[in-house]
Amino acid sequence: MVTWQWLSFAELNNHQLYELLKLRVDVFVVEQSCPYPELDNKDRITGVKHLLGYRDGQLIACARLLPPGISYPSVSIGRIATHPSVRGDGLGHLLLTQALQQCQALWPEQAIEIGAQQYLAKFYCRYGFVPTSQPYLEDGILHIDMKRSE
Repeated sequence: MVTWQWLSFAELNNHQLYELLKLRVDVFVVEQSCPYPELDNKDRITGVKHLLGYRDGQLIACARLLPPGISYPSVSIGRIATHPSVRGDGLGHLLLTQALQQCQALWPEQAIEIGAQQYLAKFYCRYGFVPTSQPYLEDGILHIDMKRSE
C-alpha cells in the first residue's frame, strides 16, 4: 500500500526534502546519466505542490505539481519519478493518477501540460495527453511536449 502526501515546499521537513531531492537525483542524474539543473527554483514557488508516495516509510514516488504560468501557460506536472526497486508493479500509473486527481482538486477544469521523455509518450497518451511538439533534445534526452485538456 502506498501512502500519499501533497506538500508545499514550506511544509516539507528536512528529511522529506532530502529524500525528495535524493530520489530525483538518483533517477534523473545517476540512473539516466543526465546532468541537469535539479535546483531550478520552481520547488519553492507559492502554489507548487510536491506529491510524495511512501511505502513502509520509504519514499518510492514523487511528482511536482505546478500552477499555470510557471513551466507552461497551463498547469503542469514535472519531476515524475519512481524508485527503481518498485518499477513494474503499476506504481507509475498510481503516481500519475494521484497527480491528475490533485491537479483537478487544486486547479479545476484546467488543461495540464508536461514535457515528457519521448519513450514514455504512449504511457501518457493513456491518460489523455496528446503531443503538442516535435521531439526535442533536453539535457541529452529526447522529450516531447504533451497536453491534456479538461
